[in-house]
Amino acid sequence: MAIRLTPRLCRAGRSFLAWEQGDLHEASGVSKSTIGAFERRDESASLTTMNNRAVVEAFEAAGLEFIPENGGGAGIRFRDRKAPAGE
Repeated sequence: MAIRLTPRLCRAGRSFLAWEQGDLHEASGVSKSTIGAFERRDESASLTTMNNRAVVEAFEAAGLEFIPENGGGAGIRFRDRKAPAGE
């Protein structure tokens, strides 16, 4: 399934990972200025196919999983559930 990244999902992914835009640049190869400009746009904005793929793959390699839009809207989460301390 192809994920169309939105500015909100991009910011959320970085937030989950505690990444700055520079960290995403390092992981994806997409320029920091492109990431910054994209994240400031409205939700109809899109990246080029190549940049979208690179950013999605960087998030997935870091352990995130995209949730398809299925009535509740697209989302993002950690791929592996971490057990709370003490379990």
